[in-house]
Amino acid sequence: MYFDVIEVHITRYLEFTVTFADGLTGTVTLLPSHLYGVFTALKDPSFFNQLSVSDGFVSWPNDIDLAPDAMYQAINRDGKWVLQ
Repeated sequence: MYFDVIEVHITRYLEFTVTFADGLTGTVTLLPSHLYGVFTALKDPSFFNQLSVSDGFVSWPNDIDLAPDAMYQAINRDGKWVLQ
């Protein structure tokens, strides 16, 4: 689908760029306040650095991922997605 992520690049801790299947590119930022529940593991920079793309999703080990459709909509509208 058009909102499948095909590429990610970490720009700094808790921030990365994404490219979608249709060529849309933008920035994703996770604020520290978002690092709870399943995202608690991302408080460890070495774990965050295990960021990858799996089946169109931005993901990390242990089945942690981000919804590509919500990400796409925010980036298409604002050029970025900030998770608070």
